[in-house]
Amino acid sequence: MGTNGTSTRKSSGWAEKPAHPFPRTGTILVGAIALIISMPVLALLAMALGASPENLGALWRTILPRSSLTTLILLAGLAIFAGSIGAISAWLVTFFDFPGRRLFTWALMLPLAVPTYLSAYAFTEFFTYTGPVQALVRHMGGFSSSRDYWFPDIRSTGGAILVLSAVLYPYVYMSVRALFVSQGRRAIEAGLVLGAGQGRILGRILLPLARPALALGIILAMMEAINDIGAMEYLGVNTLTFSIFSIWTNQGDIGGAAQLALILLVLVLVLIGAERLARRRQSYISPGADSDAHVRLPLRGIRAMAAFILCLLPVLAGFGIPFITFARTTIQAGDFGISGALLNALATSFSLSALAALIAVMLALFLRFALRARPARPVEVLVRIATSGYAMPGTLIGLGIFLPMAMFDNFIDFQMRELFSISTGLLITGSGATIIYAYVIRFMAAAEGTIDAGMKRISTSLDEAARCFGYSNGRILLRILVPLLHPAMATAALLVFIESLKELSATLVLRPFGVETLSIRIHDLASRGRIEEAGMAALLLLLAGIIPAILLSRSSLKKG
Repeated sequence: MGTNGTSTRKSSGWAEKPAHPFPRTGTILVGAIALIISMPVLALLAMALGASPENLGALWRTILPRSSLTTLILLAGLAIFAGSIGAISAWLVTFFDFPGRRLFTWALMLPLAVPTYLSAYAFTEFFTYTGPVQALVRHMGGFSSSRDYWFPDIRSTGGAILVLSAVLYPYVYMSVRALFVSQGRRAIEAGLVLGAGQGRILGRILLPLARPALALGIILAMMEAINDIGAMEYLGVNTLTFSIFSIWTNQGDIGGAAQLALILLVLVLVLIGAERLARRRQSYISPGADSDAHVRLPLRGIRAMAAFILCLLPVLAGFGIPFITFARTTIQAGDFGISGALLNALATSFSLSALAALIAVMLALFLRFALRARPARPVEVLVRIATSGYAMPGTLIGLGIFLPMAMFDNFIDFQMRELFSISTGLLITGSGATIIYAYVIRFMAAAEGTIDAGMKRISTSLDEAARCFGYSNGRILLRILVPLLHPAMATAALLVFIESLKELSATLVLRPFGVETLSIRIHDLASRGRIEEAGMAALLLLLAGIIPAILLSRSSLKKG
């Protein structure tokens, strides 16, 4: 008791909750990052508004109807084929036991390692007149020329649907399989109790149950298809994205390209809204503790063979055809295609991708810690804006970056000439910095999602305990969280690095003169009809892409 009769009990430091609020400057920095990420969209809006209204009218009469219809047909076909392949393969490997099932659980993810443009090059070589398929048709039918028989043209909208479905169905397979693993046992038990066969269980119970996951996978595949330029250019399919690129590069009409880009952005926003709705509708799923421990139905004879073939065909089409095609061209090259140009492209790709991965991981780490330290609604909105680049096709990002950065380069050069009589040239747009900028915008969502998953496994009580010992936010991040987040940060860096290594659309728009990456080298050789010289570079990209495909496969099964 104190002298005045009141209690003077000393409170324990552990009983108090020291306040170390996230500083206002940190929130301002989060807002600055969000502004930098959204700059391409703001630049596109400014360019579109600054262009002549007659421009849009001309586009509406000429390019827009045809390219919009082609894009919608492509997306509809992709939804049907990729959705069917992904859902059926997920159903087979989850609920049935047949030879090769364990192999197919992860092998069905391998096509995700194949960039869409590589798939287009490989399918064209495989199904062209001189390819093995038509050669077999001529041999079996006794035909001597292409005039003697009909064969579908791979360079068409239908061919593009086939090519994209073959490499993008894993998005559907991944999401649907995760749901089947979590909910399948009880759903099948309910169907069997009611006397339903496996076909009716699939059509009446499992597919309606998997509708949110199915929609999610299809929408993600659609967003990847919208991003594509290389495959559409090679296959001769004029989608909205390719039309934007063509209007800018071939006609020099940057205002018209920006106006068309905003229309494409509206389509992307519709897909994002549908994706968010699909995720929200998945919230009712609550797997039981033993939901994935059910006994799979063994298949024998013709049914086992049918299941094996149905799982094998997507792997062969999505991964086997590209790998075999480029392995054959590499072997035919004799020296395995290794040259000084290839080594330079490899070094350029690695350096640009590594820098993008480093910057993306650092920014993602800061953003997630900012939201962890100050979980307020405004900060959450800013973080969401800062990680929204995955939704923007690379062409839109490149178009929105190029003009502001070129203006900034010219401003710096003018000031240096006026003040010091020194010409700085194109410091940013001529150095490849814009390519790194585009990679960070497009792929930071992958880094942020991976780091967020790792950070959620770390209890916030560690932060509170550290604050009791007087740790600042910076020390908590560097001394406590970063050591615990090493695996998540390494995975995030690897994902961004490999995705940047394969990226073509933004790289094609932003590459400076004399800068060549692996993706650009392959595209240039293919566009000149010299695909056989691109074998080694294509194989390097394929082998690099296997790593994130396996990581995503393991991640999806763990989440399931």
